[in-house]
Amino acid sequence: MDCKMEKDNPHCNCTYESCGRKGKCCECLHYHRQNDELPACFFNKSQEQTYNRSIDYFISQR
Repeated sequence: MDCKMEKDNPHCNCTYESCGRKGKCCECLHYHRQNDELPACFFNKSQEQTYNRSIDYFISQR
């Protein structure tokens, strides 16, 4: 799969500033899926700030 994004996503809601994948949707998604997680964009602001990216946490918040 080729990622069509050429620049960093200015709408990325991730607050983990030291992450090299921040704003790079394809890299971020692949990284989190390899770790059985979801990226920040799946969570609202307060959920995202917990840095808990687990699928179980995502489901428990629904």
